Amino acid sequence: MNWIKNFVRPKIRSLLGQKRDTPENMWIKDPESGQMVFYRDLEANQFVFPGSNHHHRMPADARMQSVFDGGEWEKIAFPQVSVDPLKFRDERKYADRLKEAKSKTEADDSVRAGFGKVDGLDMVVMVQDMSFIGGSLGMAAGEAIIAAMRHAVQKKCPCVIFVASGGARMQEGILSLMQLPRTTIAVQEMRAAKLPYIVVLTNPTTGGVTASYAMLGDVHLAEPNALIGFAGQRVIEQTIREKLPEGFQRSEYLRDHGMVDLVVHRHEMKATIGRIARILMRAPHSMTSTALVPA
Repeated sequence: MNWIKNFVRPKIRSLLGQKRDTPENMWIKDPESGQMVFYRDLEANQFVFPGSNHHHRMPADARMQSVFDGGEWEKIAFPQVSVDPLKFRDERKYADRLKEAKSKTEADDSVRAGFGKVDGLDMVVMVQDMSFIGGSLGMAAGEAIIAAMRHAVQKKCPCVIFVASGGARMQEGILSLMQLPRTTIAVQEMRAAKLPYIVVLTNPTTGGVTASYAMLGDVHLAEPNALIGFAGQRVIEQTIREKLPEGFQRSEYLRDHGMVDLVVHRHEMKATIGRIARILMRAPHSMTSTALVPA
């Protein structure tokens, strides 16, 4: 019997009161420079490491607050869909995975959308949350994207989506794959209404999402060094039996080869989106916008 462990330590804790848990994410290590950064400092810098300018994954709520003027927006209602229609199970029940993801993220699914002002211009903004089952595209996410785009058509305003996804959600089988053509039709509705559809590619953007609405924008922006592609680099190399170029599937490489229009630092993203939207909508220039968009 360990007398100190089993008796003395619990007694001291009871005298001192409840033990306070230390947050696990109080300090975050910069993957490029190795520098340890205080989480609140990183959050205040829009999750960009100050030393290396490495763009850390940004939470969906923080992304919405950074884009909308004053951090205020109206939440767009989404249609309800069937939960776990295939009764899928692998190592765990899909229903249990959904329940855990909803509890962790406090969201109904991987896509969030709101309507508000961006740089003084009415706009619908969608954000994919990688924390919700890898930002995967299922029926609920597909319905959310369609509802948000149709809301933009109703409000006659631009629509912006921040994409971050591992692809289609295979637990929903063909029902998830059907969201690719369905969201493509929603993009066509935006185009028929002559409204701007701006895509911001963040790290990572892969799989079926890349094969659908993520590459159908009128303008494609990307954050620095974001991974963007359909299949993984190793799979492609094994298929074509060739070594791929350095930086393949990164945003700068795709910009240089015509797949991305502009790589934008996160600090300049809101102003850049606002300026592009005003040009496409032929709206008056905002005096608060400082971003420069190449001709």
